Amino acid sequence: MPCYICETCGTQYADTAAPPARCAICEDERQYVGWNGQRWKTHAALAETFESRLEDDAGLLGIGLAPDFAINQRALHVPASGCKLLWECVSLVTDAAVDALRARGGVEAIAISHPHFYSSMVEWSEALGDVTIFVHEADREWVQRPSRRIEFWRGDTCRLSGDVTLLRCGGHFPGSTALHWTQGPRGGGALFPGDALQVVSDRRHVSFMYSYPNYLPMRAADVRHMRALLDSYAFEDVYGYTWGRNILGGGRAAVEASFDRFLERVERVA
Repeated sequence: MPCYICETCGTQYADTAAPPARCAICEDERQYVGWNGQRWKTHAALAETFESRLEDDAGLLGIGLAPDFAINQRALHVPASGCKLLWECVSLVTDAAVDALRARGGVEAIAISHPHFYSSMVEWSEALGDVTIFVHEADREWVQRPSRRIEFWRGDTCRLSGDVTLLRCGGHFPGSTALHWTQGPRGGGALFPGDALQVVSDRRHVSFMYSYPNYLPMRAADVRHMRALLDSYAFEDVYGYTWGRNILGGGRAAVEASFDRFLERVERVA
């Protein structure tokens, strides 16, 4: 039986004879059902009209879809010492993408920031040799295709190697996770925040939203928790959720300034 993929959020569901009646992720207030109603594709059907977009994004191999599909995040290959990682996933797995990852040393684990980017994470794990998928325990309920390959971690930090740490930032989802790489591809350290703190269009700031498409701001208490959690981590670069949405150089200062301006505005309104 096929594993259907939601056309709006790109999430792959467990195998069923017919498409699911609803997408729980899209019906949540942080997301939305597509304007044309709930629609589904199989992985095979997706492969008929889409292909992998494989490009360098600020020194890292990025993997997306061409043309754009669903939320349009891109995954990144993080070739860190002690743990070669695929950060985030996309809905389509292709031989070209798997070959490109293997040519760069392969993937030892997958880590996902939050439910909107789960996409076809189990499909990716299988294609890469049944590697472990790290998902925070607080977001377990949002996993739509269960798998023994998923490892649910707990607490605020999970060290994958001497250079790579997962950080539970919360806010957007209870388990929203950022990845910190001590070295980074350009030196000086890098932060990969998913949507916990999203790099905005000016690429000089980040913002903090409970729902990005529906414009619901994050609670100030959650933002302050995130700030305290990140306080001891150094980084020069911030890699955003999609192509080119990165702060390259001065990332630590940009994030601090963004904390200040966001909190000043939401607390003044309150």
